[in-house]
Amino acid sequence: MRDHSKGSLSPPRYGSTDQVGKDAKIEEDGSAYRTNDSRRQIGPISAIFLIFNRMIGTGIFSTPSTILALSGSVGLTLFIWVAGMVIAAAGLATYMEFGTGLPRNGGEKNYLEYVFRKPRFLVTSMYAMYVVLLGWAGSNSVVFGEYILSAAEVEVTRWNQRGVGVACITAAFLIHGFSVKWGLRLQNLLGVIKLLILLLIIISGFVALGGHLKVEKPNNFTNAFEGTTGSAYGVVTALYNVIWSYIGYSNANYALSETKNPVKTLKMAAPTALAIVGVLYMLANIAYFAAVPKEEIMTSGRILAASFFRNMFGPRAERVLSVFVALSAFGNVLSVIFSQGRIVQEIAREGILPFSRLWASNKPFNTPFMGLFEHWLVSVVIMLAPPPGDAYNFILNVISYPLAVINVFVSLALLILYVRPFSGDRHPQHWAPPFRATWPVVLFFLLSNVYLVIAPFVPPSAGQNVYKSLPYYLHCVVGIAFFGAGAIYWLIWAHILPRIGGYRLIREHIVTDDGWSGSVFRRVKRE
Repeated sequence: MRDHSKGSLSPPRYGSTDQVGKDAKIEEDGSAYRTNDSRRQIGPISAIFLIFNRMIGTGIFSTPSTILALSGSVGLTLFIWVAGMVIAAAGLATYMEFGTGLPRNGGEKNYLEYVFRKPRFLVTSMYAMYVVLLGWAGSNSVVFGEYILSAAEVEVTRWNQRGVGVACITAAFLIHGFSVKWGLRLQNLLGVIKLLILLLIIISGFVALGGHLKVEKPNNFTNAFEGTTGSAYGVVTALYNVIWSYIGYSNANYALSETKNPVKTLKMAAPTALAIVGVLYMLANIAYFAAVPKEEIMTSGRILAASFFRNMFGPRAERVLSVFVALSAFGNVLSVIFSQGRIVQEIAREGILPFSRLWASNKPFNTPFMGLFEHWLVSVVIMLAPPPGDAYNFILNVISYPLAVINVFVSLALLILYVRPFSGDRHPQHWAPPFRATWPVVLFFLLSNVYLVIAPFVPPSAGQNVYKSLPYYLHCVVGIAFFGAGAIYWLIWAHILPRIGGYRLIREHIVTDDGWSGSVFRRVKRE
């Protein structure tokens, strides 16, 4: 199961204090994470669009109708969107502090390992199970299929929709797998197109405010708080949906080893991307309210933007919108698989996965081809295996929920560093990154994610269950179970198998012939 390779031996005791200290020193001087400067191809613009494309998928074209239906009024809806942006800003600050302090590929993996060192590799194994078994890129690939077929005026069925979705994610995988440079260029191009689409919606909305519509002016801003819900569940659920619309602000953190001047770039690109997205979200909502009657918004569901285009430009414009939404979905898929493939690679570089050297390799195209392939494979299985209805919706929900759990521990880890910046068994130096989030901001982010973890367990109102026949909380339980499965995996390979086999695991740091730095484990017979 483990990889074997020659290299300098770590101290001959797995999990010993000496081992912990030496690993900490290796992480401090960066010797296990060296990156050739020629591989740093991500500049400020590409970093901005990595975040921009990840945050904006297809939700802004439909989610506002859900938020309005839950909140009951235009005024409260806008306040909820502002609250979501504030929470996202707190999350961004938290990830920026960790990213500038540990500027290398891997994101949360690095941050959790840095603080939660004991038991050795437990947190890595738990995080690995979440990463390698969940296919983030699958959902928007299916959405791409739906809207491409709609644009072509082809009847959408279960299999043609998913078939086009598989083609979408396969194209994204191959583009990034063959060339980092051209993958980034395509992402940037689609990001620009997405930006122009939203600007078209926003400008059209301001035109609508002047009364230039194909239908009667809706006057949604008169008595903006009329109809505000008295349901706490409605407000809680609306805020929950808005927060998820901002997920993706950490996307540049997963590729900092490939970023030019990573600390400076992250400090500039991440706030810029979030500010752009936040402003676009607010203005797009105002545009929708300016052109579409409140009652129609609340019943339009996934096609809110279609109602907007129809009211502004006439019925034929809906077909054009389908192309726009499909392009937005494809940009999101490119951004997701780009980052997730690199996380898989970084986990493999720790040596804890079966066939780690295969998944960690940059061969054959000097890209994380096998890491990208792993995420492609899992996403395709998730897209094709479940039947439509509850099973498919459950799969999509179980993918997103564990991220809130991870963010709880990421923010908790940073608070621990504020309280104990120096610890001999964790790190040989004080925690002093170039950017500070400050503890009130991190605490606010922690509490926000505790809310995201707990809120789905609140029983829904009648008729608002996310499933027809499954328990409303099932995806939460299964999402948490993934981390439990990771702990069981760690217990088996790190303790049970070595005890049964009469060997110890010795960790070795190596640099292979294709240039990647990482770790492998060697089995040493117990004396």
